[in-house]
Amino acid sequence: MITISIVEDNEQFRSGLEAIIKGQSDFALIASFDSAEKAIPVLLQSPADIVISDISLPGMRGTALIVQLKDKMPQTQFMVCSIHDDNETIFEALTCGASGYILKDPVTGDEIVRAIRDLYNGGSPMSPYIARRVINSFQKPAIKDEHSLLSIREKEVLELLSQGLLYKEIAEQLGVTHETVKKHLKNIYQKLHVQNKIEAINKFKLL
Repeated sequence: MITISIVEDNEQFRSGLEAIIKGQSDFALIASFDSAEKAIPVLLQSPADIVISDISLPGMRGTALIVQLKDKMPQTQFMVCSIHDDNETIFEALTCGASGYILKDPVTGDEIVRAIRDLYNGGSPMSPYIARRVINSFQKPAIKDEHSLLSIREKEVLELLSQGLLYKEIAEQLGVTHETVKKHLKNIYQKLHVQNKIEAINKFKLL
């Protein structure tokens, strides 16, 4: 039996997910919530195999919920089901600990069921569009060595960024201006073929 909990503030979509789960003989709906704040204490007491969460929730975001629960619920797998398809949100969710990412529109009941089974069996289900964005962000040019393209200063900026420092803190540590840090980042994005700092950090770790 695959146990599932839902965190989704859209009542209509939440009800749809509940109906899909209840329609499968090997699925069991543990609980359903409309906010992360309501979900966290209950989920900690009654962990499910899978938690399906939206990103945009009233109050705490879905990514914050995942961060708070991931270490305390190591056996639980988290799947995002969201309307957001931008790179920054996608990589924020994956970096926070989501193992799957499904777009709400369009998604069918059968796709939700397959994604749950896939996740339970060790897969990382993603909508085709999301999977393509992830692949594109990590593909390297066939000829150029991206790591060698980065200057020593740019590597320093990326290293500090990966440690969680803000632009202002990076500028202070390197003894440069805030604008200089931004210029370095612009160059880094172009050289690594990425669009934001999360993509840049993830790609830098693979170089």
